[in-house]
Amino acid sequence: QVQLVESGGGLVKPGGSLRLSCAASGFILDYYAIGWFRQAPGKEREGVSCINGSDDSTNYADSVKGRFTISRDNAKNTVYLQMNSLKPEDTAVYYCAATRAGWGLDSAQYEYWGQGTQVTVSS
Repeated sequence: QVQLVESGGGLVKPGGSLRLSCAASGFILDYYAIGWFRQAPGKEREGVSCINGSDDSTNYADSVKGRFTISRDNAKNTVYLQMNSLKPEDTAVYYCAATRAGWGLDSAQYEYWGQGTQVTVSS
């Protein structure tokens, strides 16, 4: 059974950091492109970052460039999203997703989705 499980969310003050994890089971993660997406209340889901399955190329939304870093640990079948210098506007439910059909920040490309983890940035 293919499954993605996010963890690492929580409440953090502005300027703080969190590291989100996306653990895969039922498939080998390094064969897939992995994307991180987020959805804030009343807003559409948006792509945050992604990592290519073939050469580990990465891409970031302009809003998080220089603050967020995506990486993968194939031995642990896990992808991470390190989030630094967090801002209140980063508050959202964060989802990871997997696809073998290309890669990028368009959620329509992704086949498998986790349930999400809440990130709240507030003083």
